[in-house]
Parts: sequence; structure tokens; C-alpha cells
Amino acid sequence: MSLYSALYAGVSGLSAQSSAMATVADNITNVNTIGYKGVSAQFETLVTGGSLSSSYSAGGVTATPKALISKQGLLQASSSLTDIGIDGAGFFVVRSSPDAGGTTAYTRAGSFTTDSSGYLRNTAGYYLMGWPLDANASYVNNGSEAALQPIRPNALTGAATPTTAIQLRANLDSTAEPVAAYTAGDMSSGTLSPQFSRSVVVYDAQGTSHSLTFNFAKTGANTWATEVTGDPADITTIDGNAVPASGLLASGSISFNADGSLNLGTAQSLLGDLDITWSNGAGSTPISLNMGRNGGLDGLTQFGSTSALLSSTVDGGMLGTVASVKISDKGVVSAVFDDGTSRPIYQLPLATFQNPDGLTRISGNAYLVSEQSGNVAINEPGTVGGGTLSASMLEASNVDLAAEFSNMILFQRAYSASSKIITTVDDMLQEVSNLKR
Repeated sequence: MSLYSALYAGVSGLSAQSSAMATVADNITNVNTIGYKGVSAQFETLVTGGSLSSSYSAGGVTATPKALISKQGLLQASSSLTDIGIDGAGFFVVRSSPDAGGTTAYTRAGSFTTDSSGYLRNTAGYYLMGWPLDANASYVNNGSEAALQPIRPNALTGAATPTTAIQLRANLDSTAEPVAAYTAGDMSSGTLSPQFSRSVVVYDAQGTSHSLTFNFAKTGANTWATEVTGDPADITTIDGNAVPASGLLASGSISFNADGSLNLGTAQSLLGDLDITWSNGAGSTPISLNMGRNGGLDGLTQFGSTSALLSSTVDGGMLGTVASVKISDKGVVSAVFDDGTSRPIYQLPLATFQNPDGLTRISGNAYLVSEQSGNVAINEPGTVGGGTLSASMLEASNVDLAAEFSNMILFQRAYSASSKIITTVDDMLQEVSNLKR
């Protein structure tokens, strides 16, 4: 009987509008949730018969929720250095616990802070994952989530790191008289006194300090000789060879242009890397020497003023207490120590999916891989279709509050109309029942 189908259609309307109202309630209550992705109700017809006939049977309606995960939320400024937002596609890789047994999930909620154990966690308690960086700030992306580790900057407190680079800025006096004769090793052996000499402190992998000395002597117009020396009691080998008794580690010739800038010619640098083996058995890495670029004034220069060291920068040493953490726009997580120095320690990846709207939602504003989403792809930010990171920013909820209130009114009126169908059909069925009287 068509009246009964109309009754069922009214009931389906009540159910559909109730589901639609539930999505509105969820969206409105999460309007201030960081990284929240709204849900919309999509209505679909229910048909009992494919063709129209003299007797029509109503089917009704059903509501299917659709996640708007791929819809970008507005990026808002934050005062925290560890807050990060994603501009474009992609998700942070997080884990429910710091050990490998935790569930791996994905989220856009970038409100991360350091917990009592030193891990970076967001407000939902998920641990942020990243690639650990080696001493050269390098990492390997093999596409596997197994290579990711929970980010724990405070683990570096009290550790040591070897020196990997020395950068010098110094001026050599152009008015100095050239020496009468020079042979490599004369300054280290004491045969010739250097016209300018400065020492820098470097560190091995155990944090022990060692002194290296840079010696300079003018050998001709716009030409200087340089020697790098160290304490032979501290050093076993240099570049695989035994260190001479004079402590000579490297030597070379420096040329300057007519304007006092450095002239490297076709060389990439003045001296090669120093591959030192320390006598105390501590580990080390080759130390690169940066004394300026070709034609530049950012390293060694030759002007008519007193020879002087302008600045020197040496990395490595004992790491103090981690005072804070900062995250760059490229996703590099750096630990900032109490002495003001910083060290890059992790690289953040972004996870992308063919259909992010097909991800399975879980509590804590996070998602799991599903059959509809496709497999995850782990890559660096800004590559392979992934978005970019914005440091000290947070992605707000993508819910439009005004639209949600409009939907609330529409769904409430539709619900009332469906209930009116039921009461009207009930009155009509009462009329049918009264016919037998």
C-alpha cells in the first residue's frame, strides 16, 4: 500500500536528518580544534521501484557522511617555536607511543610541545616522527616508516659532537715585506717565524678540545704561504700518514687579486679537509677548512692594515642542556642549547595519499590508512605533490561556522517536515481504519 511506503519514507527522512544534524554538531563543537577537518552530509535517494506506474511506492532518503580532509584550513600565527602548519597536501607522521609497538597515524594538528620525557607530542598525545640526522645533517629516505624515530631533542643533553668545519675571516697586511726564502714546513719546524699566526680550538667525538694553529708568511706580491699545525702528541696520523715531529698538518700557497680579494683560480678551496686521528682514541670526522670564496671578501683578504683575525667559527664540542627546540620551514628540527648554539637533529617528513578523504578517522584528530585512501607515500616537504611547512603557524579548523548554522536550520526544518509526513500518514491510515465502522 502506498500509504505505508510514505510512512517508511518519513521515517527514513527522520533518520537521514538526524545523521545530518550529527555532522553539524561535530563540526560546530570542533570549530576551534587545531587541524580539524569537517564532515558534510550527502543525501541519497532510496528507490523501491525503477519505473513509474499507476501506483507509486515511496523509497525515502539516506544520509552518507563525507569527510572534508583534503580541504585546507586557514594558517594562523603562533607564538610557539614548535608549532607547525602544513600549507598544501600532506600529514605529519605520528605514533601513539614512543616505542615501535605504537600505532602509526597521520594528523594535521601541528601543536607540538616537549613533554616530561623530552619527546615532541601534540595536544592529543601523539608523538611526532622524523628522520634522524647524522653529523653531516644528512639522512636516508627509503620510503619506509620503520626508518622514522620519535623526535626527542633532550636526548642530546650532555653529549658531544666532533668538529667538522672551520671558517676563518682574517686580513693579511699587504705592506708586509716578503720573506727571503720559504720551503714548505719552515714555519712549523721553527726555521721561519710566521708573520701572522692564530690558533683555534677543535673537538673530537668525545668532546675533548685540541688546538690547531694557522701560520702565514708573505712570499711575494699578493702571495702568502700558509701552514696548519697541531700538537704531535695529540695526533697520531693526518690523512692516513704519520704526523711529522714539527706537527705540520697541511700547507699551501695563497694568492690575492689586485683589489685584495682572495684568488682561488680553479681550486675549490685553499686546503683540503683535515682527516685527523687523535692519539686519545676518540673518534673524529674530516674537518673542512673554509677561508673564503674565489673573488670574495668573506674569508682571507689582503689590505694595507695590520694582520688580524676578524672572526672564526668552529662547530662541535660538548653539548650543554637543550634550552629550546625550533622547527624550520623546511622541516628541520634543531635543538637550541643553553649557550646559544643550535644543532639540526631531525628532518620531518610529510605523508601523502592518493585519496586523503578516504582515510579512517580516529580519536585525537588523527587518521589511519584505509582501502579507500590508498597506500602512504613518505617524502620531504615540498616534494612529490606534498605541501610545505610553516614554522610557528597552526592550521585552524576548516569548518565554516556560518554555513554550519545555516545547515542546522535546514536540517531542523527538514526533520520537522519528515515528522509531519508521519503524522499525516497516520491520520490517513486512521481514516482507512474507520471505513469498516
